[in-house]
Amino acid sequence: MYKKFVPFAVFLFLFFVSFEMMKNPHTLDYIGAMKKDTVTVTASKDPLYEELLQKAPEYEVKPQDARIDKVWKSIPGYNGLKVNIEQSYKKMKKHGEFRENDLVYSQVKPSVHLESLQPEPIYKGNPDKPMVALLINVAWGNEYLEKMLPILEKHQVKATFFLEGNWVRNNEQLAKKIAEDGHEIGNHSYNHPDMSKLTTGRISEQLDKTNEQIEQTIGVKPKWFAPPSGSFRKAVVDIAAEKQMGTVMWTVDTVDWQKPAPSVLQTRVLSKIHNGAMILMHPTDSTAESLEVLITKIKDKGYALGTVTELMDETRLLK
Repeated sequence: MYKKFVPFAVFLFLFFVSFEMMKNPHTLDYIGAMKKDTVTVTASKDPLYEELLQKAPEYEVKPQDARIDKVWKSIPGYNGLKVNIEQSYKKMKKHGEFRENDLVYSQVKPSVHLESLQPEPIYKGNPDKPMVALLINVAWGNEYLEKMLPILEKHQVKATFFLEGNWVRNNEQLAKKIAEDGHEIGNHSYNHPDMSKLTTGRISEQLDKTNEQIEQTIGVKPKWFAPPSGSFRKAVVDIAAEKQMGTVMWTVDTVDWQKPAPSVLQTRVLSKIHNGAMILMHPTDSTAESLEVLITKIKDKGYALGTVTELMDETRLLK
């Protein structure tokens, strides 16, 4: 009887211990790691896996830190790329050979970000990012805005509209329409002064009054400021930064306020387009007549169109 009972007792003991171990999350983690290691060891014996390990560094791209350029001032960073070995191998295993199109990437963030730089104006996005942004400064031109908004919607393009505070106060419904269409809203001062000639107190007042008007009307707090006529001094940039706003300039100017023929405006913009370009425009007849052509041809050149925030984002665009 005793001899029969001992093996049974040992069995119950081992069963109980095993059951308790399976309830332990650390045990489950250990088992999962063991399984993963087993898969990795098995894969490592596969020539395809070895080939993938050998070739992966050729396809990796180092991240770019945000920096301050001597000419272009603040330049945002851009994510790097690292080959995800396990996911890439899983895809290639189905075909039994190394295929570049089956590579799976993980994005690697830079160490230095735009927001960690000392305040400087921003003229463009990262020069390796195939995206451009439309900057539309608004202090007048309602009749042309009403032509431009449907074109942007038709082509699913979001722009950054820099609104003058006084204009918002007098055109609340149109300001709301711009925001409701999904466009980004920026600060363009309250009544279009030469910001470079204002005292620090007046600079602060222009920014605060406009932000308050935009928040009251639209319910958003601008994160970007565009100085009227591009006129500013260092104090303007510093005060905007204190209010959590970056100062935005441009690299491509439509010069639409001079009322050029649409063909002239289009040639001017398209001949100067580049990675990270920020294109300055206003609601004018020339721009309204050119906008659809510009959007179409910019896309045809392989550029994405986004807001200033999207252009400044470090996420690498993948084909």
